[in-house]
Formats: sequence, structure tokens, C-alpha cells
Amino acid sequence: MKAALRAFLKRNLPPKFYWFIRYHWWLTATYFPRLLLSASVRRSPNVKGFPSTPDTKFLEKLRAINVYAPTVMCRVMSRHGSDKGQGMHNYTTVYSAVFDELRDQPLRIFELGLGTNNPTLASSMGTFGRPGASLRGWRELFPKAAIFGADIDRDILFEEDRIRTFYCNQLDAKVIRDLWSQPALQAPMDIIIDDGLHTFEGNVSFLKGSLEQIRPGGMYVVEDINQGDIETWEKYLDTVSASEYSNYEFAFVDLMDSTECFANNLLLIQRLA
Repeated sequence: MKAALRAFLKRNLPPKFYWFIRYHWWLTATYFPRLLLSASVRRSPNVKGFPSTPDTKFLEKLRAINVYAPTVMCRVMSRHGSDKGQGMHNYTTVYSAVFDELRDQPLRIFELGLGTNNPTLASSMGTFGRPGASLRGWRELFPKAAIFGADIDRDILFEEDRIRTFYCNQLDAKVIRDLWSQPALQAPMDIIIDDGLHTFEGNVSFLKGSLEQIRPGGMYVVEDINQGDIETWEKYLDTVSASEYSNYEFAFVDLMDSTECFANNLLLIQRLA
């Protein structure tokens, strides 16, 4: 029923009005009811650490998150048209717990995947996608941060106040090296988010070429990991987390609480000081 209504609205409404209706519907149907109920309703994510060691403070913090409870980050991202908030995914419940204390710091935040609306590309959000939605959400949430992004679709690259974007094909190691050679990207990042191709091969390719760009204490995130790729990821992390990446802590987070359950998984990587 929801999918049919969404399709009807997309066919009959201008994009800006569609997103206005969708956001306010989400406030009414999801945000405010959960805000009231979250005092008594609790849903915790499944969290698995790599390498397999006794629980750390990082893992305990992730397990303590109530992914049912909406946050300011959920509201801001949803208003900008990003799918990170509750309704599609609920990554913002995790980001709020992990990043909220950094809100007033002069961070450097990078996100791969601007949300192309070109239907011919594998990573397309569809014709009603809002390129740059998450970047504008980060800019609002982190008022002192410099925001950077990259995408394979050159037509949606843009530059605004505190936002700069670049071309990247995450399957091409040379292109990734060229990306990080850009003068604006020379200083280490505090946060890197891979919201790009959403394949194991694409994620690992960008991870290998980009993880060292995180400063000590910083965070690297892989979004939208498909349920069918979890076993492949776990085998990979068992192999590399204690050898190639011994100065990083890995946490695989299954959020479950979403209609997008087939890909509602995050990999969070914290670079140790």
C-alpha cells in the first residue's frame, strides 16, 4: 500500500512538492509516534566486532543504541531528502550516538555517493533522487565542518558553501588515488562514508584506497551492506582486521528495524589513536 501510494505521488507531483509531502508524512506517521513510544519501546542493533576480542567501549556504545528512537539527525537528513533517516534506513540513530558530541567541531567529512538520479547508472536513486541531499544534511548538522563528496556521475557534481565535490569511480584504484591527490583533500578526514556502489567489490576497492585518509580517532563507514554479502564481509574481516588493519577497530552493525532489511547494515571502522 505504501509503495503504491509513493508511486502514485511520484507520477503526479512535482519533485519538490513530492519531497515536501513525503517529509511531513514521515513526521506524522513515524517521527512523532516513535518519539512518544521510544520511552518504553527499545530495539537494539546486532553488533559484531573484528577482530574477535572481548567487548570494547566502542562496541558497548553501539549495542546501547535504541534504533527505534528518532533523533535530530533523523529529522534533518529526512528533510533534505536523504535516505539515512528513519523510514528508509535508520543510520542516523547510530550517527547521532557516535558523532553527536562532535557537532561543534571543525571536522572534515567526506561521503562517496551523492545520490545520482541518472537511471542508467547502477547506483541511481531514481529520477526522484536528490543529489547532494546527505551532504547538505551534514552541513546543517555540523556547522563548522568542511564537507566533501564524490560520485561517478559528473553531471551532479557541485560546489556550495562549505561543500566541494569530485569525480570518483570506486572500482578504479588509479581514480581513487587521483581523488585523494586533490589539493582540497590533502588533510586527513574525521569521517568518511561510503554510500556509493553498494557491492562488496566496490566497497573493498574504496576501503583499500581510502582508509588511510582517516585521522587517528576518526571513523570510516560503509553503508547499505546487502544481507547476502554479510558472510563474505565476515570472512574478509576475519582475515584482514588483525593483520593488514591492526590499528583499526571494526564493528559490523545489523540495524534490522527497517523496511529496507535486505540492506540495512553498516560497517563502522574506527582508527585507533
